[in-house]
Amino acid sequence: MGMKTKIALGAVVGIAVIGAMSANSGDGDGGAKSDGRTSASAGEKSGDGAKADGGKADGASDAKPAEDKAVEKASQAEQFKAFVQKNGSPNEQDAVSHVTKVQGADEQNDILDAADVYTDFTGGIMGEGTGPAKLIASAFADWKDSENGLVTIYDAEGELLGNGQF
Repeated sequence: MGMKTKIALGAVVGIAVIGAMSANSGDGDGGAKSDGRTSASAGEKSGDGAKADGGKADGASDAKPAEDKAVEKASQAEQFKAFVQKNGSPNEQDAVSHVTKVQGADEQNDILDAADVYTDFTGGIMGEGTGPAKLIASAFADWKDSENGLVTIYDAEGELLGNGQF
C-alpha cells in the first residue's frame, strides 16, 4: 500500500470511530424516544386501590415524612453535623462543631469524588486545627462512602489543615 492510501484509510477509520462514539453518547436512554408516559404497573392493572396517576385511591399520599424533607433542605454542613451528633464519638462531635461549610458531598460518581470541608480553625497546617481535621475527615468517611473519594479540610483562611479518603 502506498503512503496516500494508508493516510486515507486511517482518516476513514478515525471518522468511523468518532461517528460511532458520538452516536452512542446521547442522553443516556440508549437512543430510545419517550413521550413522557410510563407503562402501567401490575398494581395499576389489577385495580388494587391505585389510581392511574400513581396515587393511592384511599387518599393516602406517598409523601416523605416532614423530617426527611427538613434534612433534604438543610445545607451539607448541617446534614454532616446532624449525622455526627447522632453517630459520632464525643471527640468527633467536638471537632465537627467547628465546621462552617461543606462542598461537593452531594454529587458523587465513584470515579473521583472530592469534597471540601471548611472550619473556623486558624493557623493553617501548623495551627490548632490539624488534629481535629483528622477527626473531621474520619467522621466524613463515616457519613459518605465512595470508591475513590478525597475530603480536604480547610481552616478559616482557606489554608489546608488535612485530608482523608472516604
